[in-house]
Amino acid sequence: MTDPIEVRDLAKVFGATIAVDHVSFSVRQGEIFGFLGPNGAGKTTTTRMLTGVIPPDGGTALVLGYDMRTDPVRAKQRFGVVPETANAYTDLTAWQNLMLMGELYGLERPRASGRASDLLGTLGLLDRKDQKVQAYSKGMKQRLILAMALLHEPELLFLDEPTSGLDVQSTHLILALLRDLNREGTTIFLTTHNMEEANRLCDRVGIIRSGRIVALDAPERLKSAIERVHRVEVSFDREVSAGDLAGLESVIEMSRAGDKWQLTVEDTDAAIRDLAAFARQQGAAIVTLNTLAPSLDEAFLRLTAEEKA
Repeated sequence: MTDPIEVRDLAKVFGATIAVDHVSFSVRQGEIFGFLGPNGAGKTTTTRMLTGVIPPDGGTALVLGYDMRTDPVRAKQRFGVVPETANAYTDLTAWQNLMLMGELYGLERPRASGRASDLLGTLGLLDRKDQKVQAYSKGMKQRLILAMALLHEPELLFLDEPTSGLDVQSTHLILALLRDLNREGTTIFLTTHNMEEANRLCDRVGIIRSGRIVALDAPERLKSAIERVHRVEVSFDREVSAGDLAGLESVIEMSRAGDKWQLTVEDTDAAIRDLAAFARQQGAAIVTLNTLAPSLDEAFLRLTAEEKA
């Protein structure tokens, strides 16, 4: 089966600025793919090429099997787009916006009405469907454009910062719907600055810096890969021999932090096995045991830091 998104040597230049520098990656069927990077890294430009807003200057972007340079219309009929800035018509009601979207996608009126009711209900907007969008809060507008993007039941969904600056209720509703859609088989391409959101939602993330992909992997493997050593924090129900603890083969160095020991190790699995054996030998019980691998925030900062001249 062809991947929903296949990008090969994609490039875009604006004047003297290389915005996207021959990037290549693919998005697998049924996954949530996070596309991360600092401001100006090329995220938005890449997404605009993938959604047919701007043409590439080089390379290819195949979306649902269609080349976005030569055949964007048929691809757009099968995917949905949620931009960061709400693009609903503010002088129309939510229902009118959705019916207009249904006409654009060629949906029969009964199907469009049924989908609109279901989506507005799920997103907490059904009781406000006849109110003009200009009276909506930012969160309500964002929920509405998500409903508009989903009206034609797309198999692929692009989202650009879908929860940026939103209230807790809107964020919760949007993330819950995204999880449900993904469980039902929708492939999701998510651009975000929210590292915690990416960590919780995404099967894989791609990190772009200065127009180039610098990392592509599952969040946990990405976090583990940025450092050769990791930290383990442990506490016991009684005092243990510091010298014996420091002498464990898997421990590189250690320090005391209150009633806990913080150990620097190369192999987390080996360290946990050593600590369990050590506790038995000492006649002690392990009270807490935590692995302190780098966060996705730390991985992002490390991978997007500009190299020193």
